[in-house]
Amino acid sequence: MTEPTDAAVRAEARAWLEANWSAELGLAEWRGRLIDSGWGMPSWPAQWYGKGLPPEFDAIVAEEMRRLGAVSVARSGVRGLAAATLLEHGGDFHKAKFLRRILTGEDNWCQLFSEPGSGSDLAGALTRAALKDGRWVINGQKVWTTSAHHADWGLLLARTDSNVPKHQGLSYFVLDMRQAGVEVHQLRQMNGHASFNQVFFTDAEAPAEHLVGEVGGGWAVATTTLMHERRGADGMRLWGAASERQGRIYEEERAEIATVNEPYKWYPQRAGRVDLVLERAKATGAIADPVVRQEIAKLLILSKTAEWTARRARAAMAQGRPPGPEGSLGKLAASHVARAAAKVHTAITGAEAMLTGEDGPLDGVIAEILISVPAVSIAGGTDEIQRNIIAERVLRMPKEPRSDDDRPFRDVPKNRLK
Repeated sequence: MTEPTDAAVRAEARAWLEANWSAELGLAEWRGRLIDSGWGMPSWPAQWYGKGLPPEFDAIVAEEMRRLGAVSVARSGVRGLAAATLLEHGGDFHKAKFLRRILTGEDNWCQLFSEPGSGSDLAGALTRAALKDGRWVINGQKVWTTSAHHADWGLLLARTDSNVPKHQGLSYFVLDMRQAGVEVHQLRQMNGHASFNQVFFTDAEAPAEHLVGEVGGGWAVATTTLMHERRGADGMRLWGAASERQGRIYEEERAEIATVNEPYKWYPQRAGRVDLVLERAKATGAIADPVVRQEIAKLLILSKTAEWTARRARAAMAQGRPPGPEGSLGKLAASHVARAAAKVHTAITGAEAMLTGEDGPLDGVIAEILISVPAVSIAGGTDEIQRNIIAERVLRMPKEPRSDDDRPFRDVPKNRLK
């Protein structure tokens, strides 16, 4: 069998796109064509809406799509994590039921991991799933769940056995978020947004076939989800940037972004907005201050090195390597960049950085940066968790002593809300 070449893949993708793309198509119709052709996710298996190409060809196809201004399949936010997880760990049932609707954008997803009493200690989850009459019955609570308020499905990590060590007693489910046993409450953040939610389960149900992987094998599945999340967090890319082009499909895409991607619109601010620093320094005259210039130089150097780390992660992805510790390196670097950027923005702007809304610089964007940046060090695993991963998996240092690894989970002291 002839190995595909860059030129051959580019030519084939370009020919198909030029023959099928039109800005006057409806978003759903175009995505349906793109998915059926395999060019929407070219490195996916041909059986599951792909071309079966090596991962390095994804970038070539993406270049051809950008050249025409073609809209991609839907894969932002938790959708992408759901697709990656189900593609790796799901059975044919999961792939047939969920993957296509993820790519068309018909279904929205959320990630039901964190709990009030076990945030960073994800394996300490207390939400329970019990098998009764062939269905899993779920009771418990999750928190900090982005997009749960408009999600159709959730990626749920729940405890199915308390008589084994905590990592062994977890299972992974796809949960219907629209059922009566699921109650969602939005949480207002200090930056004014309400991206996060707390979710309560009261005898919620999941069919037996919605178990992903094996009973008790949920930790391995959850690790895949988290690795993809951290790999995507390296640069806190701009979420949901709408095209200003004209045409029916762009109008429908803008409408989708305005709703589905609404919870993510402050993500550029939590990343620190390094892109605004030089412009602000020149506009305010702070560029003339030698101390400020030094801090700007440090920030830009740190940002560039973090970008290189992110490129390493993307290169590993392009080579088809599974997510690894490089995701933690990138995420930790992103935290350092965000904090350094907040410090520089404060030095440039001074006391006016505390003004919000129309009264503040850039209509309050600087203030939003300052109060959003702390989220980078928490979401997707705290900085402390990333340091542990780097120490143990990259530097091969001894694991820190633990008292709960080998004990049955029922005997481990719990953090409970009173």
